[in-house]
Amino acid sequence: MADTASPREVFERVLAGVTGRRWDELPDLYAEDTVVEHPYAMPKPSRLEGREAIRRHFAAGARLPLEMSARNVVIHETADPEVIVGEFDYVGRVTTTGRTFTFSNIFVMRVRDGQIVTSRDYHNHFALAEATGNAPALFTGA
Repeated sequence: MADTASPREVFERVLAGVTGRRWDELPDLYAEDTVVEHPYAMPKPSRLEGREAIRRHFAAGARLPLEMSARNVVIHETADPEVIVGEFDYVGRVTTTGRTFTFSNIFVMRVRDGQIVTSRDYHNHFALAEATGNAPALFTGA
């Protein structure tokens, strides 16, 4: 049976899953053949194809020593009932160092039958790498 969650509800579930560190639940919000693009990923843009790639992506997120909340959330409905644009800031702390960070994000999601079929996620990857002490690796390939 198809999930009847609206694009807004699915977006809100993604934010709640990330900030609540419910990494194992997040892949279920994505369609089996989903495509997620990170145009501003560093050192180069990335593209995740399929739910298993999403599962690996979130498993990597689970290993990061982060606590985050989403603030300044603004959701834009579009003329296409499947597409939603969400703007928000991640505000967080690196648990191993106590270092704090804030960075802005925009998600452009297409949701069909309660699952994300495509998403373009615009994050400030450098700000996250800097907060976690991984910025030099972005430039050296280490």
